[in-house]
Amino acid sequence: MGGDMVTAAGSERALGVFPPRPNAIEGLFGTSKVVIGVIHLPPLPGSPHYEGTPLDEICAFAIEEAEAYLEGGCHGLIVENHWDIPFLKPGEHGYETAAAMAVVTDRVRHATGGRLGVSILSNAAECSIASAWSGGAGFVRVNQWANAYVANEGIIEGQSAHAARYRSRIGAGPVKVFADVHVKHGSHAIVADRTLAEQTEDAEFFGADVLIATGSRTGDAASLDEVEGIAAHTTLPVVIGSGITAANIGGLLPACDGVIVASSVKDNGRWWGRVDRAKVRDLTAAAARAGVVLP
Repeated sequence: MGGDMVTAAGSERALGVFPPRPNAIEGLFGTSKVVIGVIHLPPLPGSPHYEGTPLDEICAFAIEEAEAYLEGGCHGLIVENHWDIPFLKPGEHGYETAAAMAVVTDRVRHATGGRLGVSILSNAAECSIASAWSGGAGFVRVNQWANAYVANEGIIEGQSAHAARYRSRIGAGPVKVFADVHVKHGSHAIVADRTLAEQTEDAEFFGADVLIATGSRTGDAASLDEVEGIAAHTTLPVVIGSGITAANIGGLLPACDGVIVASSVKDNGRWWGRVDRAKVRDLTAAAARAGVVLP
């Protein structure tokens, strides 16, 4: 999507702010528009809500959620430690988190054959890359790849410089980065001096592979203006990372290259619910009507 856009700036805009890279969505999923489901894991070892659940049980839960998404027509999955609240800042996560996430990711991959990503909150880019590479995942989601912002966890700095070097050091170059532009749950610029266009270009310039548009918090939809504003200033694919429903997906898909879904397809409509196969099928059917080729 982003790479095909021609704007008023003409060929100069089409060149972007970094030499063109292969389309990561097509490379990872073999298609140009995707629906990706998020597996919100139970509390993991080391987190405040963890009560000793054996990792085998956590893996079984993750596999059940993965099967519900994939059988419902999703192209891929993100494994996320959403129950590890309150979240740590980058660099504070223990070995136990990276290890557990790698094991769960690997088990899901072997059980389902799904195309996987890893997201370790909050903004734990290096930890996510370690887990993704060890668990056989193809990408990570990083909430703040460039610049800095104020979040629930405090001041969060962009992780691109350290994470890109870490990825290179462990030989994990194939792991792609899905980076939020206007990250949810945060003040988007400490001194409010970076426009959406500038933050979009910053993320591309600092080596992200896919850009994510979100609403203000989990479950809130990104506005069409924000999605189009990001797409107009990048050559990278753009996906929507929150608030997607069967009702709104048809109106948003033409402006982007895919969506990340979770809360709206849970049995209770909340992130802590279980994935409902019927709701997933309703959503992917709406995506198909909007032109998405389902797997």
